[in-house]
Amino acid sequence: MNEQTEQWLAWDRRHCWHPFTDQRAWCDADYEPLMLVRGEGVWLWDSEGRRYFDGNSSIWTNIHGHSHPALNAAAQRQLSQVAHTSYLGFANPRASELAARLCAFFPAEALSRVFYSDDGSTAVECAVKMALQYRMQTGEPQRTRLVAFDNAYHGDTMGAASLGGVSVFFERFRKFGMPVSFVCDVEELRALDADSIAAVIYEPLVQGVNQMHVWPQGMLRELREWCDATGVHMILDEVMTGFGRTGTMFACQQENVVPDFLCLAKGLSAGYMPLAATMTTERIYRTFEGPENVFYYGHSYTANPLGCAIALASLDIFAKDNTLNRVKKNSALMEKWLREKFPQHRIRTCGLIAGIELRQVDGSAFPPEMRMGVQVCSAARKFGLLTRPIRDTVVLMPPLCSCEEELRFAVEALEQAVIKHRSS
Repeated sequence: MNEQTEQWLAWDRRHCWHPFTDQRAWCDADYEPLMLVRGEGVWLWDSEGRRYFDGNSSIWTNIHGHSHPALNAAAQRQLSQVAHTSYLGFANPRASELAARLCAFFPAEALSRVFYSDDGSTAVECAVKMALQYRMQTGEPQRTRLVAFDNAYHGDTMGAASLGGVSVFFERFRKFGMPVSFVCDVEELRALDADSIAAVIYEPLVQGVNQMHVWPQGMLRELREWCDATGVHMILDEVMTGFGRTGTMFACQQENVVPDFLCLAKGLSAGYMPLAATMTTERIYRTFEGPENVFYYGHSYTANPLGCAIALASLDIFAKDNTLNRVKKNSALMEKWLREKFPQHRIRTCGLIAGIELRQVDGSAFPPEMRMGVQVCSAARKFGLLTRPIRDTVVLMPPLCSCEEELRFAVEALEQAVIKHRSS
């Protein structure tokens, strides 16, 4: 290990606190964290000069690859003008342009308003607060309950955490949050008192943190019909699935569903800048007009011009590079290779999203204390692949720009990591 790496890691162990990380294990003298210093395309390099395939798109954010010339140029053009201006009582050109572009993905007047924030959790927080305030100012104050799905994940701020169904993340905070009912499917939803419900939130097509659980086809459409019949607002969390990840620009488009609120982040700025958006309808927006109905929510970096400029350039790349067609082609290849390479394991895919649930030869789960997912992902580093597990499900979520050769590299690296652990 070179001297510079040692110094950076010493400062990290002494002063830094990493998310979703056992800090005791992280700081163990026998563990070598990777200090990532450079990226190009689908590849990342650490401070020791080792190259890795970015197998989870830098926590599901990277769309077109690292250091993309068009995205870099967009950032530089905006930096030559101004990096940030307040959005509280002011406007900026890039935010206006981006809002118009986002609304244009949907039928006229369907989702016509965009509220900017910083990340997926705050995008969800906005939608929830809007849904509740809407009821207060439209004569339905009794509609205070929210509904989410078992094993859902919608972020870590307190409101979003209330909607989380993964007990290890949220159970200790449950008593501090909002009233939420959890259901497994639409049938359970029908058994609830709809007149007390403000909104239901749902991850369309696939639940990410629930080990890449893929929903049955048609469930999203069924949920929309129930919301229409009951007057309950539909909030779709497309923080992970938005911007081409499932093969369409937004997952909800695969079942021709338009929600009342659409939460976007991650791929919105192509993995470059913290930026999020909550989209909603003109009807909902109009109820917030007037001094008595102001939506008192916002962030210092709301509608950051630099992030908006990069997001606009990202949308241009989708059109120029025909990205969605590439996703459809490569997702079929990735699924085929995964099923060939890992016949004893459970494979779940949706577009360029894959979960490989590791199983023993007899098909049974590994004992939790073995932490097999962690071990396999750690071993994968030695074969040039970076990713993270969710329990014993290894996530493979490559950048959308990955070519066939790069995807094959990632799948074969994962295969080598699994073989290594089978023989050890």
